[in-house]
Amino acid sequence: MAISPEARPDRGEARERQVRTIFSEIAPRYDLLNHVLSLNIDRRWRRRAVDRLELPEGDPEALVLDACAGTYDLSLELASRRGFQGRIVASDFARPMLVEGMDKVRASPIVPVCGDALRLPFPDDTFDRVMVAFGVRNLSDVAAGFAEFARVLRPGGRLVVLEFTTPPNRLMRGAYLFYFHRVLPLVGRIVSGHPWAYTYLPESVKEFPGPGALATLLEEAGFAEAEWGYLTGGIAAIHVGKGAPAGDSHRSDADSRGSTVPSVESR
Repeated sequence: MAISPEARPDRGEARERQVRTIFSEIAPRYDLLNHVLSLNIDRRWRRRAVDRLELPEGDPEALVLDACAGTYDLSLELASRRGFQGRIVASDFARPMLVEGMDKVRASPIVPVCGDALRLPFPDDTFDRVMVAFGVRNLSDVAAGFAEFARVLRPGGRLVVLEFTTPPNRLMRGAYLFYFHRVLPLVGRIVSGHPWAYTYLPESVKEFPGPGALATLLEEAGFAEAEWGYLTGGIAAIHVGKGAPAGDSHRSDADSRGSTVPSVESR
């Protein structure tokens, strides 16, 4: 089946424009399609990802970054946990996604911020934990994104990444690829009304590094340890990067970002 040129993942700044355009345009149908196309398995995956944060209960000072937050599903999973008393900063560079989900996060400890994961608007050592669900794949420079997460993570903190991957089992991989390349684009196009956004999705997974290579990138970005495991037969994977211990330096000489960023509602 021929792939529309617009659906092929771009490189560099063109990729950033492409991703921002896609998610801005599909924002109104994003939640519905997420759950329909994954048969609601994505909810279970997010619960597993939040489990891996290993965030102590009852800490009112806990500060967590949800990067590439979209419409806040991962943030809400953490916020709903019994014993969580901290705050969550939900950052995404596609402002329409954040606006679309605002009704879900009112009266919650979630603070929306319109920000780019490659140029996070936060000082060094800001967050106790950083989490990302289905966003790393869309970064124009994955290594630079991991370096930014390491920069804003406090020493001894933890990064958890939930991302699609390709199943290692041959039979599972065949069924998955048929669904991903034949069924998903068709349903996505019909429900979202977008001609190629849900063709971009499988194309972006196809070119994305496997779990082993991604773990290596985490270690190269300054994480002291990196581990990963498959979910649902290898349809997705969870990566965990442990921040450098206190006293270890993994910072660049670049200036820290400013800490004052207008929220979504104030822009």
